[in-house]
Amino acid sequence: MSQPSLLSQIPVIEDVLILGAGAAGLMCAMTAGRRGRTVRVLERAERAGKKILISGGGRCNFTNLHAGPENYLSSEPAFCRSALARYRPQDFIDLVESHGIAYHEKKLGQLFCDGSSREIVAMLMKECAGAGARIETQTEPGAISRDAAGIYRVETNRGTFCSRALVVAAGGLSWPKLGGSDLAYRVARQFGIGIVAPRPGLVPLTMDGAEGGLCTGLSGVSLPCRAHCRTAGAPSFLENLLFTHRGLSGPAVLQISSYLEANGAAMEGDVRFDLLPDAPADEGWLVARHARGDRTPLPKVLAERLPARMAEAFCGGLDPARPLCQQPVKGLAALERTLRQWTLRPSGTEGYAKAEVTVGGIDPRELNSRTMEARKAAGLYFIGEAVDVTGQLGGFNFQWAWASGHAAGEAL
Repeated sequence: MSQPSLLSQIPVIEDVLILGAGAAGLMCAMTAGRRGRTVRVLERAERAGKKILISGGGRCNFTNLHAGPENYLSSEPAFCRSALARYRPQDFIDLVESHGIAYHEKKLGQLFCDGSSREIVAMLMKECAGAGARIETQTEPGAISRDAAGIYRVETNRGTFCSRALVVAAGGLSWPKLGGSDLAYRVARQFGIGIVAPRPGLVPLTMDGAEGGLCTGLSGVSLPCRAHCRTAGAPSFLENLLFTHRGLSGPAVLQISSYLEANGAAMEGDVRFDLLPDAPADEGWLVARHARGDRTPLPKVLAERLPARMAEAFCGGLDPARPLCQQPVKGLAALERTLRQWTLRPSGTEGYAKAEVTVGGIDPRELNSRTMEARKAAGLYFIGEAVDVTGQLGGFNFQWAWASGHAAGEAL
């Protein structure tokens, strides 16, 4: 019986292997493929783009018109500038329009599909196919090595794949049910590349004690606020706050959560909410109405600016049965200060299972900001959420995925 040819047992050497068929990986694949590179994408899940499909409530907030370096959190703030400057929101919008995908601006520059996130995934898959990039799903990476000739070998459940360049687009630890894993960090450690300690970002906060009891009692209540934290350089966010059975959520909380440092099980730093963001800061609204002899019950006055359930809860030490004019002036002044500077210390977060992103990751100082190539390992690239560049809520993380994926694809 004839023996199989030795040649048939040698894996084909691709120009590029990409680990992960998410937003960054697919953008990198189509960009490199257009440049004539042979590209193969290895995806653990049964289909590509699973996180894209559920994003934006199924409509994919695919970019933000105002995306700039100031919208990103990183241990090296200037790192993202190059990639973002060379692939702008309009570049992705042009791609979307070329495929006839209808979209709209929801608010604050956030762009969503009129139809479904499936349109964005279909667009990316079509672009990859047109560029000759092959996508292998249900392919679990195992051992990874690099030989003396600089060829990368990736052992998988479907055989060995080899390439001259390896791009890690495996995301972070968020949403483990959708494929979040530590693969990128394992590859980085193997090649001696530094990592900024990862933590959940864009994640609901948990509360303990009396504050936790208050949140539980107000579960489901939502209102606009301005959220701040004491972390140096952290912006404030004018968005909605949502009370939950375990603490706080809503866009304002998700935004500020990325800027809070974790310290074991507890959070480092307080969060402050202005629950009257539309009122003049020096209005003295409650005291002024007291001086006019207003006999309206206090909860009813508060309900003019707060949800009714919250108005009842925030009467605090004041007697809700008494009219406003019979309340102590100092108590009213203190209540208004509380509403304008409600300060809490979260006990923790809901963790990676509820986190939209992972803060931290591959240390940007270990990468070339123009190409995303590792300085310590030629031909090894890291892109997207795997890198310590985290966008704010509102399409910014997708724009980083497109920009970083494009940067690597242009360099391969």
